[in-house]
Amino acid sequence: MIDIPPVLLFVLAFGVGAVAALGVQALWQSSAAGQQRERVLAILSVARRYALGDLSRPAPDYGDDDVGSVARGMDHAVQELGRRIDSLSRDRARMEAILASMSEGVLVVNEQGLLQLVNDAARRILKLEKGSIDRSYVEAIRHPGIVEHIARALAGHETGPLELSVTRDTTLTLVAQVAPVVAAGRGAVLVMHDITDLRKADLIRRDFVANVSHELRTPLTAIKGYAEALLDDPEDDEARRRFLEIIHRHATRMERLVKDLLRLARLDAGQETVELAPCDIDGLVEGIVSDFEPIAQEKHQTLDAQVAPEAALLVTDAAKLHDVLRNLVENAVNYTPDGGAVEVRARIAGGRFQISVADTGHGIAPDDLARVFERFYRVDKSRARPGGTGLGLSIVKHLVQVLDGEVIVENEPGGGALFTVTLPLR
Repeated sequence: MIDIPPVLLFVLAFGVGAVAALGVQALWQSSAAGQQRERVLAILSVARRYALGDLSRPAPDYGDDDVGSVARGMDHAVQELGRRIDSLSRDRARMEAILASMSEGVLVVNEQGLLQLVNDAARRILKLEKGSIDRSYVEAIRHPGIVEHIARALAGHETGPLELSVTRDTTLTLVAQVAPVVAAGRGAVLVMHDITDLRKADLIRRDFVANVSHELRTPLTAIKGYAEALLDDPEDDEARRRFLEIIHRHATRMERLVKDLLRLARLDAGQETVELAPCDIDGLVEGIVSDFEPIAQEKHQTLDAQVAPEAALLVTDAAKLHDVLRNLVENAVNYTPDGGAVEVRARIAGGRFQISVADTGHGIAPDDLARVFERFYRVDKSRARPGGTGLGLSIVKHLVQVLDGEVIVENEPGGGALFTVTLPLR
């Protein structure tokens, strides 16, 4: 069955029916009316089926007289129209499928300013109601910039790209392009591209460049200053030794920053391979805690570690897990005030391996929790940091993803931050 417009059905039925009626009149007036009655009824039956949209083609005997010739002509015309309508229906179905799968929003307005087509993306972006078709675009669309652009296109004026944010969702950034339609009556087509992720990536890139510049400029300034001091007064052995130690410390800081940047680049490019092997969690945790014990003692901190017996062995990439835990412990020791405590816990929970690092610091503001894994992101918004390159937590997130795990951060009820890494049991 083909979906034929009602007007076309009426025309077809009227045409074929008229031919049949003429045939009936002519046949009844002839001497062979009784013999031809079945042929006329067959023509009428075909006309009724065509009128109902059933264009399956029978093979009636139309006869060789004038009525038969007209009936055959009308039958050929109906079949040709049916083929064209079927082709248009397939094209429309393909177009609707393409528009439904597009991430870009597409909206079509006719010359009267009524919405004729709105795909799912446009409906979602502009928060349009389901029954918005055949409504005025001025009433349906609540964004003045888009309304103005559509009005210009309907008036036949050229319009350029428009960057805007949706009124009901200011976090969404769009680029809208309106083009006039003149092929089949004046109208306008609106296409909207969501560039929110591109704008966010550009912001992160600019922040990244600014932060890298700052992180490099600070040690370079110190190195240059103390090198000039050495050149000015090379005779003072004690001062020269102190200046060289400062230069060495800042050079080491720069070296670590470059190494961290290169590792992030490898992680982004998917160049970090995973080497699975049995890993002694007890030994790994004990070794990291021992490395930071002197720093914790200087700050009068308690550094404690507990590994559940069932979590003492894990098949994973030991080197990557070591780097993850080391960064988390270093971050906790650096940001925990003097006299605080840092706890490392490893266990099996919900059929997965979990290792957590908790501290008794000031915790993290709720607005900052989702951004602590960004590169160089500072919770206190100050340029001062207690140590490190500011890339540690970002490296942690990437390494955990490489290990098919996840890492989350939350605030402890009694104060402090809790980082939890969850890895699969292999």
